[in-house]
Amino acid sequence: MKLASLKSAPNAGRDGRLVVVSKDLTRYTDAGRIAVTMQAALDNWAETRPQLQALAQSLEVGAVPVERFHERDCASPLPRAFQWADGSAYVNHVELVRKARGATMPETFWTDPLMYQGGSDTFLGPRDDIEMKNDQDWGIDMEAEVAVIVDDVPMGATPEIAASKIRLIMLVNDVSLRGLIPGELGKGFGFFQSKPSSAFSPVTVTPEELGDAWRDSKLHLPMLVGLNGEPFGRANAGMDMTFDFGQIIAHAAKTRPLGAGAIIGSGTVSNKLDDGPGKPIAEGGAGYSCIAEIRMIETIEHGAPKTPFMKFDDSVTIEMKDKDGASIFGRIAQTVKPYHG
Repeated sequence: MKLASLKSAPNAGRDGRLVVVSKDLTRYTDAGRIAVTMQAALDNWAETRPQLQALAQSLEVGAVPVERFHERDCASPLPRAFQWADGSAYVNHVELVRKARGATMPETFWTDPLMYQGGSDTFLGPRDDIEMKNDQDWGIDMEAEVAVIVDDVPMGATPEIAASKIRLIMLVNDVSLRGLIPGELGKGFGFFQSKPSSAFSPVTVTPEELGDAWRDSKLHLPMLVGLNGEPFGRANAGMDMTFDFGQIIAHAAKTRPLGAGAIIGSGTVSNKLDDGPGKPIAEGGAGYSCIAEIRMIETIEHGAPKTPFMKFDDSVTIEMKDKDGASIFGRIAQTVKPYHG
């Protein structure tokens, strides 16, 4: 089952209007008689899920009214959420970006997940511009990730219980401002200004929709990242994932319950190559899901980075395709633009 939130639908408010989307992402049908918004559906998932599933089946056989689905009309599946917590499951990525800012990595990072709590009140739509007031020294970077939406998770849940609470899966561009991160973390109080609004894929899907690509609480498919129209990354999200989603969710729920609709991110998808840092696609590697990684590797190999961070009018795309080459979640496609208020 595939779900989306339309920002242009009739009576769509700040939280969009829930629709069921066809498997091929060409058509949708309104789900308002079941739940007006995605959050409303998640608040009562045991009741709404079978109804939405029946509606999805009717959509596939043409038994309900349909409209043409356009990804540009979508807000993020949850245009705002009660909780957005981003983990860092790919420790290879953590190791590289910490080296880039001269920070050592404690051994505990391999056994205890990192996590930060992001702002969840102003998510960007998948085709919205990334608006910034400065593109010179903020170090604008994309981070292509997988994210899950959970049902209520009890405090102290085991990874197995936590994994059973995953209801929906989507992609995310977790925008980072690399130029602000060192000074902010140097204060010893975590990210805030360096983590602006994130954007999520047009569509979110249930785990069974992914077939055998979803197993062991990991999504085993390449993350396709483009930068300014050129292939930049195709790292497999199921490889080199030190912590699976059950472990990440359990980490988030160690000292608090999580409410239905909480979003948990994987962190930047990152693959190693022959037990070392990855290589660009042009050199036979899987490329990268963020610019910071290639800059670190350039520094190791050449003494200084040569790939610039994003500037105004630079663009990024993030997508994932099934084994037949069909887009699963739709495409995140964003351009960096000046913020005018």
